[in-house]
Amino acid sequence: MSKIGRKPISLGGVKIEIKGGEISYKGAKASGTYLLPDKLEVELKENNLFIKPTSSAVKDREINRIWGLHRALLANKLKGSDVGFENQLKINGLGYKAVVAGKNVVFSIGFSHKVEIVLPEGVNLEVDKTGQLLTFKSYDKELIGAICSKIRAIRPPEPYKGTGIKWAAEVILRKAGKAKSA
Repeated sequence: MSKIGRKPISLGGVKIEIKGGEISYKGAKASGTYLLPDKLEVELKENNLFIKPTSSAVKDREINRIWGLHRALLANKLKGSDVGFENQLKINGLGYKAVVAGKNVVFSIGFSHKVEIVLPEGVNLEVDKTGQLLTFKSYDKELIGAICSKIRAIRPPEPYKGTGIKWAAEVILRKAGKAKSA
């Protein structure tokens, strides 16, 4: 049996409507539908949602992978529609900063030019007054992770000075510089 698939999904403040393998959800931040494969079925008990394999799919060896995968994907959709997700990036470096201009983010990060990134629909960005702490908020976990990874890839942190764009909780392992010979 799948260890992840067995776990219940707490609904919180999300309203659920089940029609066969189609789950319609509506929360404070988003709404939508999620379609389960034919080998899985869903059951609602109290304020928890349980996903389990159909009786014909129990003997299938592949069921554990799709069972855990679809449970995790559905749990992320429901959590995102209820409370949303938040990621933080931190910019380190003298003169390195970001500025929000409409739906675009303009980075000054040590290049000869400014780098401009267009934020996708559904992602909100807050930049602190120093321009070095970026807080992304969205209802879609996959989308927020993709845009944060794309921005981090512009100037990843380097190990000698530690300058660049990093996750807020990331610890950069520093290397010693050149040793002076006496």
